[in-house]
Amino acid sequence: MNEIAAALAMGVAAGLAVALSVGPVALLVVQEGLARGFRIAAGAAVGVAAVDTLYAVAATTAGGGVARLLDGHVPVVRVVSAVALVAVAAWGLRQTIAARAGSGTPTAAAWVERATPSRTFARFVGLTAVNPLTALAFVSVAVGLAPRLGGTGRAAFVVGVACASGAWQLTLAAAGSTLRTRLRDSARTWLSVVVLAAIVAFA
Repeated sequence: MNEIAAALAMGVAAGLAVALSVGPVALLVVQEGLARGFRIAAGAAVGVAAVDTLYAVAATTAGGGVARLLDGHVPVVRVVSAVALVAVAAWGLRQTIAARAGSGTPTAAAWVERATPSRTFARFVGLTAVNPLTALAFVSVAVGLAPRLGGTGRAAFVVGVACASGAWQLTLAAAGSTLRTRLRDSARTWLSVVVLAAIVAFA
C-alpha cells in the first residue's frame, strides 16, 4: 500500500512538473477558453491530459525504447511541431481579427459555434502528440523510477500523471474562460493576439 501511495505521489509530481511548464500547448488551452469559453476549452484540456497519460504509459513500460525512437527523429518532429503551431496561431489570429471586425454578426460567431469539445479534443491530441519534449520528460522520469516500481506501482504512477495533468489543464481552460467573461471585447482581442504571438515565438 505504501508503494502504491508513493508511486501515485510521484506520478502527481511528475505530471505537474511537465504540465506547469508554460509552453505553446498550455497557451493554446488558455486561448481556447478566451475565444470559445470553458466547454470547448475543456475538450482541449482533456486532449492534452490524454496524451500526457499515454506518454506516461509508454515511458513506464518501454522508457528506453521510447527514448531511442525519439532520439533518431526529434529534428523531424520539431519541424512538424513548429509548422503545426505556426499554422494554428495564424488561423487563430485570422479568426480573432475577423470576429472583432464583425462583432455581433452571425458570421463573426460562426467560427465559435462550429467548434465542438470532441473536435477540439482531437485537435489538441494531435498538437500535444507532436511535442517531443513532453515524451522525453516522462521518459527521463520513468526510466529512473522503473526499477523501483512493480506493475501496480507503475499503474499508480500513470493515474497520478493523469490526475495532475488533467487538473492543471482544466485550470488553464477555466482561467481563459474567466478572462473571456470579464474582459471587454477590445481587451480580449488584444490578449488573444499577444497569446498567439507568443505561440509563434515558441514555435
